[in-house]
Amino acid sequence: METLENIASKVVVCPLCDLSLKRRNAVPGVGPASTNLVIIGEAPGRFEDAQGKPFVGLSGKFLNKYLETAGIKREDAFVTNAVKCRPPNNRKPNDAELNACRPYLVGQLSIIKPKLVLALGTSACNALGIKYKHLSDVRGKTMEIDFGGLKVKVFVTFHPSFPMRFTKPRQTFLEDLKNVNSLLSG
Repeated sequence: METLENIASKVVVCPLCDLSLKRRNAVPGVGPASTNLVIIGEAPGRFEDAQGKPFVGLSGKFLNKYLETAGIKREDAFVTNAVKCRPPNNRKPNDAELNACRPYLVGQLSIIKPKLVLALGTSACNALGIKYKHLSDVRGKTMEIDFGGLKVKVFVTFHPSFPMRFTKPRQTFLEDLKNVNSLLSG
């Protein structure tokens, strides 16, 4: 039977795309297998690549602060990324990289079977196969998708790096996280 630990052991030695050639550490994800919430970001950054854990850099600190303000305990969620290795120069992952990592994400979601997936930004949406023209078309919305034969409920918001850099979307980001907390509670 597949476990999160089995998937993590495959991720750390994964050769399926060129991102594996320059990584220091793959970043499979962290958190409990028995959780109602999976948080999916874009890709590891410099700090994540160094530590092998997701959202430990500036975006992670920002995310943690806003999750706490919204009443969500990060340690109660499983936190991962659309791709598990750092793209060069922190660029967005391309389709080939998203496709290479998709089986790991499908496996993680199949094991956890969360009540809700929080998709942070465009790469998370793309990894989940969510179709949209602009992120604003799906941001703040909850949808049910079929992901690798598994039906999951997904709530979409910004990647935390966006409201971290620009003050205007911060209140919207916080309201989105409060809505996630309400969906988990309700």
